[in-house]
Amino acid sequence: MKIDHRGIELNVQDIGTGNTALVFLHHWGGSSRTWGAVIEQLSPRYRCIAIDARGAGGSDAPASGYGTADHAGDARAVIQALGLSRYLLVGHSMGGKASQLLASQRPTGLAGVALVASSPPSPMAIDEAQRVQMKKAYASREAVEWTLDHVLLGSPVAPDVREMLIDDALRLSAPATSGWLDIGSREDFGAEVATVDVPVLILAGELDRVDPPEVARQHIVPRHPAAALHFLPGKGHLLPVEAPAEVAERIDDFAQTLDAARAATRG
Repeated sequence: MKIDHRGIELNVQDIGTGNTALVFLHHWGGSSRTWGAVIEQLSPRYRCIAIDARGAGGSDAPASGYGTADHAGDARAVIQALGLSRYLLVGHSMGGKASQLLASQRPTGLAGVALVASSPPSPMAIDEAQRVQMKKAYASREAVEWTLDHVLLGSPVAPDVREMLIDDALRLSAPATSGWLDIGSREDFGAEVATVDVPVLILAGELDRVDPPEVARQHIVPRHPAAALHFLPGKGHLLPVEAPAEVAERIDDFAQTLDAARAATRG
């Protein structure tokens, strides 16, 4: 389906049913399809909402507006348009940074946040030479394949999944490419994110070369000191496709824990 937010049409998947919704935000260079295998396992118990970020997948690609607040605002607009009354934000990489910023704004109905190989709320620790190289990461099929093998993946994925990742990366618009590298990845929302007042789950890959384990320990956990932290051995940055079963299981356990706590509070 398409949901309009200030003249920008966002492509949204709405799958499954349940009293609690899961709102999925994907990584830079991905699309809502990244979450397909995770959603397949969770949709029998939860309403799963997966959004193509502006400039990616089937969403519109405006010439500007690619800051973290823009992505967070798009997610909030989708949540409001669908009338979600209770939901968890599930953010991967770039989507994790947007999820943390949105959570800091304390939107109505938010029950928790699951961060999957998330970017930190602080600026990424990359120099200008790396930033220039990253702008070429999705320039051609060969470039995408190199990036998958040497940067993003820490373990093999099925051929059809690999083709999906290549297709999504090649579809990423030029404004979205430069928007994350020049704006989103540089932004610092550490102070705002430290005010998040809902439970947080943090999943990270032990072989992640984009946001390594020390990034989670040093730049994400301190903002969410009560968060549950899990490292997935032998996995890299693309956890939703490298370890969909374990990611789904961790999210399910997290959601069930929140539901149980809610029921206990109600007495």
